[in-house]
Amino acid sequence: MRRVRTSELIPGMITAEDVYNYSNQLILSKGIILNDKTITKLAFYSILNIRIEDDVPVEIQPETSHDSSYAEKIQKNPEFLKFRADFEKDVEHFKTSVNDVIEKNAPFNLDRLMKHALNLSKLGSAYPNIFDMLHCMREYDDATYVHCMNVALICNVFAKWLRMDESQVYLATASGLLHDIGKTRIPDTIIKKAGKLTSSEYDLIKTHPQEGYRLLQNSHLDPQILNAVLMHHERCDGSGYPFGLPLSKISTYAKLVSIADVYDAMTSARIYRGPLCPFKAIALFESEGLQKYDTHFIMTFLENVVNTYLLNNVRLSNGITGQIVFINKNKLSAPTVQTSNGFLDLSIHPDITIEALI
Repeated sequence: MRRVRTSELIPGMITAEDVYNYSNQLILSKGIILNDKTITKLAFYSILNIRIEDDVPVEIQPETSHDSSYAEKIQKNPEFLKFRADFEKDVEHFKTSVNDVIEKNAPFNLDRLMKHALNLSKLGSAYPNIFDMLHCMREYDDATYVHCMNVALICNVFAKWLRMDESQVYLATASGLLHDIGKTRIPDTIIKKAGKLTSSEYDLIKTHPQEGYRLLQNSHLDPQILNAVLMHHERCDGSGYPFGLPLSKISTYAKLVSIADVYDAMTSARIYRGPLCPFKAIALFESEGLQKYDTHFIMTFLENVVNTYLLNNVRLSNGITGQIVFINKNKLSAPTVQTSNGFLDLSIHPDITIEALI
């Protein structure tokens, strides 16, 4: 058996042991044949890696034309090409700046780092859906710096959906940008270890929120940003880490970042497919427990994500295509779709789901 990062899992692989989350809840049993849904479930629970059986033949299935056409349309858009070029450049600036702080003890300059993120947010605002741009651009890459920039931009949009003022939007964006900086302090020998992790090594990976906090605590940052870095893996039902805090003890920006962090991890492109259909991600939030997140925050986020796809064409699990014409607030992942055969309310047809945007 061998250990594989969640970002590198492929459908067809088989779990070699039971997989538990950080509060010791069973997520997947030993012997499960992985598929896209179970791999995405691991991302939902922030599982970094699992052990799989060796010598299991796995074939990477190409995307269908339906799944790839939506991404291809975005990738050919001139605005997207401009955004991607600036994104790649600004992520490199962000990486260099952080490395200077870590390796050369350079002074931490938040405004300099934020300049790049805010520039990208302005570019993204010119396009109807910055979420599509982020996830269509990021091919098979779960690098910490790219993920941090993604989460920063998602937090920027999310804070505006929450009607936060300009200073609060800045704090939300900065919190997203810096939330995973502690991972830079975890040795690659542990992150990339091929064998089984020892208990101490596993515990060390879980310390990245504290490591991030310690790295930044003398940088004269707003305490709310520091708390977001420290608490972004806490969950409102007490199931998170490192402290297992309840709702009342988790900082505002940590609650916001936790949603953006998980959504980005779930919806990003993987080696065997393009970006995950957002309705699949929303369905997973609904089925795995909305109680893990601040009610106002999670419902605001999911409702706004869904609304960005109103009047979008989709392919259903039964092969029928149609257009989303009505959002069901009681079941956000199951809107009403107009097809050639009439209107289909997915909220009363749980056996039919949205498979892909087209």
